[in-house]
Amino acid sequence: MEKPTQIRILKDLMRMLDAKENVDAGVMYRNPTSVYTCPDLAAREWRTFFKGHTQLIGLSSDLPKPGSYLTLDDFGVPVLATRGKDGTCRAFLNVCRHRGVQVAQGEKGTQSAFSCPFHQWTYSNQGDLIAIPDEQQFGEIDKSCHGLIALPMEERHGMLWLHPDTDGVMNLENMLGALQPELANWKFENLVAMGQTTIAMRLNWKLANDTFGETNHFDKLHKNTLGRITHASCLNYETFGRNHRFVFPRRMIDELRQTPEADWRLTDGATTLYFLFPNIQFIIGNGSINIVCLYPDPEDPNRSISKINHYFTKGAIAAAAEIEGHGDNVTSETVYEISQSDTGIPSLNAIKEVFNSTIEQEDYLMGETTQRAAETGMMEHIIFGRNEPALHHYHQTFRAALQMPPLEEMSG
Repeated sequence: MEKPTQIRILKDLMRMLDAKENVDAGVMYRNPTSVYTCPDLAAREWRTFFKGHTQLIGLSSDLPKPGSYLTLDDFGVPVLATRGKDGTCRAFLNVCRHRGVQVAQGEKGTQSAFSCPFHQWTYSNQGDLIAIPDEQQFGEIDKSCHGLIALPMEERHGMLWLHPDTDGVMNLENMLGALQPELANWKFENLVAMGQTTIAMRLNWKLANDTFGETNHFDKLHKNTLGRITHASCLNYETFGRNHRFVFPRRMIDELRQTPEADWRLTDGATTLYFLFPNIQFIIGNGSINIVCLYPDPEDPNRSISKINHYFTKGAIAAAAEIEGHGDNVTSETVYEISQSDTGIPSLNAIKEVFNSTIEQEDYLMGETTQRAAETGMMEHIIFGRNEPALHHYHQTFRAALQMPPLEEMSG
């Protein structure tokens, strides 16, 4: 994000804090609870937003060097993503062309080739079929026509995108729109991947997404966690097509008032959250970025799976290691060993744990109770207030994408 935008947002947050104001959409809406429970709607969402939509699968550091690979199966398609010896990222169906057996077994690693465990047909990490045991007995095969089946994939601004349909069209220009230069400015390609957490709970994926839609609960539900380090009920909010950005102040923002504007950095005084339609939350802090990918359970609209990917700047990793006297010998294993120091600076592992537990044990637990209420069929609507514009925007956008009528405005 460019410096003038950072300063503008920080000034706006300071003004609202001084005036005890919050963002105001000027309208309230009723949201029917059936959107969280309806099997027919869930099936349409699965086809439209997941199997038929471009997906973010990570950042460049998830494939850090030639030979790196990762596997996933989050949208009904087994995927193998690789970085070839030419440095290019590619994606394939993780299936052997012989009998359809999975060729890559691990979640992540480094390999120059992948062999099917069934008959050991072997493929390069660029997707080429390079070996068939007992080929003379099997029969003539044109290897050039039987490589791994490619999926559309693109690496852009340090982000890894793919389409889970071989015929899918990736239009990142349209998807990211006016937000693209701002995302590029964060330099995601310089971040280091530091693990993933999976949370599977009994709440619809949109209800999980709703927990990231406002800050008014921070000093209530999160009074012992987020409430201690942030100002609640204060939000700078902007939309960018189907996407949005909201920024909320950390308590450190008050210290910026004593420093020259030229030295202000948004990450010193606030946390920035980007929502990328339809299911991605980027949470950008000071030295860390957490990406939450929200997926429905395709068999049950009342359940969802959240994949939380943790990334840190090299500076944050080095600082954490230096605290414990590790100096320049910084590795992922070293960082995981760092415990809470007597300086009061938490380890990177502690930061991840607090982030994960806040979502799972606080936000999502509340979401599970809402899910149960929706399932009774007796509570027909929930309410989105004037101070919850991110929820307005997300639900209106998702409904428009499925050609559903807009939310009903509420007068009182």
